[in-house]
Amino acid sequence: MKQPAAIRIFESLASELRLEVFRLLVQRAPQGMVAGEIAAALEIPPANLSFHLKALTQAHLLTVTPEGRFQRYRADIAVMLDLISYLTAECCSGRPEQCMTVPTAAPCAEARLSTPAAKKKAAS
Repeated sequence: MKQPAAIRIFESLASELRLEVFRLLVQRAPQGMVAGEIAAALEIPPANLSFHLKALTQAHLLTVTPEGRFQRYRADIAVMLDLISYLTAECCSGRPEQCMTVPTAAPCAEARLSTPAAKKKAAS
């Protein structure tokens, strides 16, 4: 992946709703969901969702397949994995095999974000 593609993806995911849509479709991979199902699951108006689905599709994060009157959206898992590879290619001074010993940051980040101080800061 080239830097301009990564930037385009990050710009697309910089919207809270788009990030929610993408994460939902990653959860529902590989079958994906039609737009109405996405709107219902996230409790958003279909007209509002359409704009965001278009942006995610243009960023190549989603694929869309016509199914009669409906459009089925799927997270492009290959693009997501390519982005992860792009982000980690130079990990540990270009020796990613060493990264296997680095503890996963997700639980630590979630713990930091769930502290009372973090919640207070997020609310302000």
